[in-house]
Amino acid sequence: MPGRLGLIAGGGDLPLQIARHCKETGRDVFVVRLRGFAGPALEAFPGEAVGLAEVGRCIRVLKSAGCEAVCLAGNVARPDFAALKPDLRGMAMLPRLVLEARKGDDALLRVVLDEFRKEGFLIEGAHEARSDLLLGAGPLGRHAPDVRHQADIGRALEIARRIGALDIGQGAVVCDGLVLAVEAQEGTDAMLRRVADEVAPALRGEAGRRRGVLAKAPKPIQETRVDLPTLGPATVRGAARAGLAGIVGEAGRTLVLERDEVIALADELGLFVLGVESP
Repeated sequence: MPGRLGLIAGGGDLPLQIARHCKETGRDVFVVRLRGFAGPALEAFPGEAVGLAEVGRCIRVLKSAGCEAVCLAGNVARPDFAALKPDLRGMAMLPRLVLEARKGDDALLRVVLDEFRKEGFLIEGAHEARSDLLLGAGPLGRHAPDVRHQADIGRALEIARRIGALDIGQGAVVCDGLVLAVEAQEGTDAMLRRVADEVAPALRGEAGRRRGVLAKAPKPIQETRVDLPTLGPATVRGAARAGLAGIVGEAGRTLVLERDEVIALADELGLFVLGVESP
């Protein structure tokens, strides 16, 4: 990896894990904390708070800090463009951002990444900044799927990839061949709550009789250095509450946050977490 990392941090645990990893491994990191998204724990690291549309200012502080690479990590909800307060560079980008946003999140992210590339920054994915986050092939933990789950695994992955090709989302829930939910803007946790709260119990599993699978897959069109599918303890809890038998993701293309807790929870709740090779 190149020199100092500029970590542009949204919400969630991922930016904090990357920043801590940099500190533990001796790599310099400078954290651009996106206002309204980045958690307070990131204030412990060198950095600065920047507004979501302050693109010019973001680039200036990264250059002043001597950053050579940029990593975008964490959750950022799609903004209300009319409510943004852009600086001059952000204002110049705004028409293109609005246009690309109509095509989907991936198109929007590509515009943002292009702006940093133009300034000479190397774009570094979260999985490159911290490679131990990647899901490996095979089961993670002591539970593994059996022959009853194979059809649902294949079907759920197929659906996840298809909605990804349309830049809709990255996840799908399938039980006994029926598609119970697909992920859109609400995200995985909200999708799982919907399954637990709104899908009839006869169509899904329950504790002691788990059925069905959550699959997560990268969008075939997406820039893999940003927004890889992610699972963590909340994903396991949500899948368990929805009565699912397991979670599956593409090996080497899915991030696992708080791996030890994920394994412990999956083992305790009786779910499998499985990495499968990409087609």
